[in-house]
Amino acid sequence: MAKTVLMVGWHPSVVDYSKYPGFSEEKLEIALRADETKLNDQGYDASIGFIFSGETATDQLAATLKATAYDVVLIGAGVRKDDDYFLVFEKLLNVVHEFAPQARIAFNTGPTDSDEAVRRWA
Repeated sequence: MAKTVLMVGWHPSVVDYSKYPGFSEEKLEIALRADETKLNDQGYDASIGFIFSGETATDQLAATLKATAYDVVLIGAGVRKDDDYFLVFEKLLNVVHEFAPQARIAFNTGPTDSDEAVRRWA
């Protein structure tokens, strides 16, 4: 049975691209979907759980984790590495701990290496 993977990160429509020169909504969407496809092609059952705001992120993630058991939850670099979202990141970690204690937690370094992060823990 394929290991289930949830990739958590900002929806491309809510990202502040002034922080990420060279990226745009379209480029980020393409990169994230390519990572999702790469994982699925490698035999995982991967999906993206987009978050839309810091105020709703924990509720969105909790609902997703209640609906499906995941083997790996990856929290994207756009949440983890941006100091403006430190508290969102911390809250998301606690939601994973509460609603998916069996899941391994992984971190990518950007929108193109999620498969490497998942393979470290799957």
